[in-house]
Amino acid sequence: MGVLPNSPKTMDACIDSCVECARACEECFTACLEEADVKARDKCIKTLNDCAEICLQAVQYMARNSSFAKPICNLCADICDACAKECEMFKDEHCQACAKICRECAQACRNMAS
Repeated sequence: MGVLPNSPKTMDACIDSCVECARACEECFTACLEEADVKARDKCIKTLNDCAEICLQAVQYMARNSSFAKPICNLCADICDACAKECEMFKDEHCQACAKICRECAQACRNMAS
């Protein structure tokens, strides 16, 4: 049986996923800056930054049980999906790993927002 939406376990799982995603995005951001094709990664790098920031913001909203936590989590899911799509265009290990974590976070955020 899965975790029920809006349960403390759902929120805890989403918070954990958002923290993991923010870290993965920050690490991928740094690695992308070192790649030879850094210019080709411009949109990816910007999206990684957006994703890391919205994930940490979502954690704050959930932690204080804000009435805006659900809309923030919906937005976070959309940005995580966009970030995954950008990362999937690059075949290096850090981008592929980040894309997977972003997809998982998007699902956790959707579970939280439902």
